[in-house]
Amino acid sequence: MALLAIGISFRTADVSLRERFAFPETDMIPVLKDLANSVQGLTESVILSTCNRTEIYCSIEKTAHEHLVHWLLENRQGDLEDFKSINYTYWDHEAARHMMRVTAGLDSQVLGEPQITGQVKDAYDAARRAETLGPQLNLLARHTFHAAKQVRSTTEIGRNPVSVASAAVTTAHQIFSDLATTSALLVGAGDTIELVARHLRSAGVRRITIANRSLENASSLAAKVADHAIPLSEIGDVLHEYDVVISSTGSPEPVIDKKTVQEARRNRRYRPLFMVDIAVPRDIDPAVVTLKDVYLYTIDDLTSVIEENIEGRRESAEQAEEIITGAVEKYAVEQGARRGQELIELFRHSANNVRDAELKRAIDRLEAGSEPSELLSRLAHDLTNKLIHSPTLTIRNAASDDRRDLLDYIRKSLALD
Repeated sequence: MALLAIGISFRTADVSLRERFAFPETDMIPVLKDLANSVQGLTESVILSTCNRTEIYCSIEKTAHEHLVHWLLENRQGDLEDFKSINYTYWDHEAARHMMRVTAGLDSQVLGEPQITGQVKDAYDAARRAETLGPQLNLLARHTFHAAKQVRSTTEIGRNPVSVASAAVTTAHQIFSDLATTSALLVGAGDTIELVARHLRSAGVRRITIANRSLENASSLAAKVADHAIPLSEIGDVLHEYDVVISSTGSPEPVIDKKTVQEARRNRRYRPLFMVDIAVPRDIDPAVVTLKDVYLYTIDDLTSVIEENIEGRRESAEQAEEIITGAVEKYAVEQGARRGQELIELFRHSANNVRDAELKRAIDRLEAGSEPSELLSRLAHDLTNKLIHSPTLTIRNAASDDRRDLLDYIRKSLALD
């Protein structure tokens, strides 16, 4: 059986195509069972389905590859031509490498993101409950999760933030050594502000308020990630209460002017005020940068922080790739040994069957009155012929095909020199 990885991802397909091939988590166990029952030549399977990828990892006969594709298209009501243009296929060691890279976050949209490791574990858990795992995928899992753990524990790939939101929070740490003593005002109600709020909450910020032109939108977001919501019109009244202000709206004009910040600065008795303007066009009057004790950063000011972190991840990614290469090699060695052991067991089982059949025949002849010495001689002769029959055919076929390399290998293996 060969190891196969086949799928699509954000690298090959846009969301309109990815969603057509996605498998709902609630359907995964019956889907795996249907796959096992529908594709002859497939003995083990795991399906990884996330917002960014759908992949099937399986132990399968290579001749069954087309049957697997047919099952996938039928199950997801997909189009063959579409699938041909967006899918990728990896076999054996390259399939193992792909799973390891995916699990370690090296193939993620955000390099090094940690969520994918848990998603792969969930995929394996579903396969375990569906009883579609076996020795090959279990061996791959052991090496894969060990490699992912090694990547995260020995490199910095999962530790350095790369988003604008996290860069803003990282910069805030440079102004306030302990964010747990601070309060934050977030202006806007989009995805970026939500991500900022989550980062601030993780950093321990004691109070987070969302301000937005639409109080309904602000309240909706605050219910998920913050403590309070206010309309944009109230910013001037409460700005002095906050140590951190991060703004990202779609306004064509500044929503916080210099005068408003000056008044807040006086009411704060000149305690530091950290402001980040992520918006383009800018939300905060650029003249605010001239005010003492006010630290205003724009998205351009954060670029260096982001690039430093991305560069750090690139260096870590190179280290991680080396770890993956080593893990693939170890997997290949153990997989080869496992296949060798399987072959040995099959060969031994075949030899035992020959022995048992010849021994039974000899006993029957002995009970029928055959002379023992003649019987033993015949048993040895028949047993020898039966045991060397298949190897003899292999040698003859190799010779007729001029496979000198195979003949030399057989000669050395059987110590015939």
